[in-house]
Order: sequence, then structure tokens, then C-alpha cells
Amino acid sequence: MKERTAQGRWERSTQRPLLALAVLFAIAYAVPIVEPSASRSVTRACEVTEWVVWGAFALDYVVRLTLSRERWAFVRRHWLDLIAVLLPLIQPLRLLRVVSTLLLVGQRARMASQIRLTTYVAGAVVGLLMFGSLAVLSVERDAPGGNIRTLGDAVWWSFTTMTTVGYGDHAPTTGAGRVLAVGLMLSGIALLGVVTANIAAWFIARFERDDEEERRQTEAITLLTEEVRALRAEVAVLSRARVPGPSEESGAF
Repeated sequence: MKERTAQGRWERSTQRPLLALAVLFAIAYAVPIVEPSASRSVTRACEVTEWVVWGAFALDYVVRLTLSRERWAFVRRHWLDLIAVLLPLIQPLRLLRVVSTLLLVGQRARMASQIRLTTYVAGAVVGLLMFGSLAVLSVERDAPGGNIRTLGDAVWWSFTTMTTVGYGDHAPTTGAGRVLAVGLMLSGIALLGVVTANIAAWFIARFERDDEEERRQTEAITLLTEEVRALRAEVAVLSRARVPGPSEESGAF
């Protein structure tokens, strides 16, 4: 119990710092792409920042695993976290660091009880749009025959891809770009499903509340009707008791 409590305290205390590091990672990832003419020192600093942030999330996983009493059960429950931690080590590509960090941020954000579903979905949409645009721009900007050359083109392509509209005016030509397109399509469909399910659940809950209120009103009306009938019966009994009989009337004279 103490270990579980310690694990819970660790998760609560590291929630905001890790989210802040995720924002720092986003900035470090965006700077070299938005400003390709940045100096080598700036680019190097951004790369080091990306590795440091990923290392912080990896350390967080190791600490949570250490604090867990049932470690094999923890690994089974958080297998996606483990994949995200090991992914950049298998092939240290920049894009893999982005994918692993997004996975780790998403898993840790789900643990926060103060983050509601709507906020989580909105953050996921913004994050996917931003990272998807930057990632496709980084792999398509210098590709021969590519037509995604600016950040505006990349953002527009991300919007049309996530919404599965696909106008076709901009499309990736490289293998990495097409993999990103598949990921954005699947993510867009999944998020649309979550939003649709959330809206449907809201309507169902609203209808259930209305039905419950109507049921309570019906029960109240039925109860009042029964009480009125009971009062009428009592009044009738009292009225008959107070009316004098024939013998009482003759004795009075």
C-alpha cells in the first residue's frame, strides 16, 4: 500500500513538470524546422533539449516501475509507455523521438483526473496538427517533386488529412511523409469517433435525466392523487359521523 501511495504521489507531483517539458520539446522541435537557417549551435541545443525531454519521460517510467509493487502487471498495463521509451533507442531518428514523446505525453495526461475528455481531445487535435505539420514539412520541404514547401502548406495539408477530406492540392511524395499521412488519417478518425461518442453520451445522459425527472413528477402526481383520495375518504367519514340520526332529532324536541 505504501508503494502504491508513493507511486500515486510521484505521478501527481510530476504531472505538470512533464507537461511543461512537453511544451519545451515542442518548441525545440519546431525551431529548426520553422527557421532552417538557424545556426548550428541553435540546432544542436534544440536536439539536446529533445533528448533531455525524452530522457525525463523515460526516467519517469523507470521510477513508476520501481515504485510499483506488481512490476510485471505494471509493464503489462503500460506496454505502450515501454514501447515509447524504447523506440528512439532502436533507431535514433528525430521523427521517432517525436512519436515516442507524443505517446508518453498522452499516456501521462490520461492519468490526470483534472483533465477532462474535451480538454484532452482538443489538446490531442492541436498537438497532432502542430507536430504533423512540422514533421511533414521537415521531410517534404527538400524532397524532389514535393509540393509541401512552406509551413502554411503543411498546416493546410494536416487539416485536410486529419479530417479525411483530402483535396489533393498538397500531398507527400516521400515514404516518411506518406507514413505520417497514414498516422494523421487514423488519428483523425479516432478523434472524430471520440468526439462523436462524447456528444452521443451527453445526449443520452440528458435524455436519461429528462426521463428521470419525468418519472419523479409522475410518481409525485400519483402520490398526491392517492393522498387527495385518502383525504376525501376521511372527510366523508367525518361528515357521516356528524350528521344526527332520526332518534337524536326527535329527542331534541
